[in-house]
Amino acid sequence: MENSEYKRLKALIDEHLLTFLPEIDDKSGTLLEAMEYSLTAGGKRIRPVLLLGASEFCGADAKLALPYACAIEYIHTYSMIHDDLPAMDDDELRRGKPTNHCVFGEGMAILAGDGLLNSAFETMMKDILLYFDDPKEIRKRSRALYEIAKGSGCRGMIAGQVADIESEGKTCTKELLDYIHLNKTATLFIAAIRAGAYLGGADSRKLLDLSDYAECIGLAFQIADDLLDVCGDEAQTGKAGGKDCQHEKCTFPSIYGIENAKARLSELTDKALEIMAPYYDEAELFTDLAKELAVRTK
Repeated sequence: MENSEYKRLKALIDEHLLTFLPEIDDKSGTLLEAMEYSLTAGGKRIRPVLLLGASEFCGADAKLALPYACAIEYIHTYSMIHDDLPAMDDDELRRGKPTNHCVFGEGMAILAGDGLLNSAFETMMKDILLYFDDPKEIRKRSRALYEIAKGSGCRGMIAGQVADIESEGKTCTKELLDYIHLNKTATLFIAAIRAGAYLGGADSRKLLDLSDYAECIGLAFQIADDLLDVCGDEAQTGKAGGKDCQHEKCTFPSIYGIENAKARLSELTDKALEIMAPYYDEAELFTDLAKELAVRTK
């Protein structure tokens, strides 16, 4: 990502990513090692950057939103560890490195994912406890936590993963495809940006615009991932290609074809840019991000 604000916020996240992990007894040291292995394996940090960017966009200091930004990256990382397991997508590479279960074993990988998920909520609750004498700040932080919990839970990301698994090898409708894409991927983008907006004290107009923007780029991101699985290479994606076809997954290219998938990706990107256009330079982070995510398949 070339945007200077994106780089600044990503650097802030990378600097503090391990800061909020709980202290773990040496007797369970392998758990911490496994958690840190996947957290520090690289990545674009899109979701936490969106959260910090939204908080600043709506008037807050990004540093005060760091516990929530790191928490959502913990949740995203846990989901990838579990996605890579043999019982799920059975991947051996993630971000160009051996997946967690290939290094630490399946049992420890499951526990590392569990540990990251629980650490996310511990991190956010610990921050909320600092503001017990400030009802306004508690409300903002509680709303942020709720958005992240909802977006990553059984009405969001997990629901999408369930539909994704159950659709394998079956005839997939366009409605089901939209449901999978919206929940498996886009919902966590929406949760991140809404959490940041609440932390920044967003008004209703900004909250709605940011939510609609996040839905567009979240769906576009998943379509791009679907296309990269077909058209990308391992050096570009950091993981083996052709997995979706191998598992007979419900994807945009499989239902609409590659050219229509690219056209839909372009439409969603244009819509995201249109939503943020009234904010001009104030929204440069968001417009640049939408453009850069779209060109990953070109």
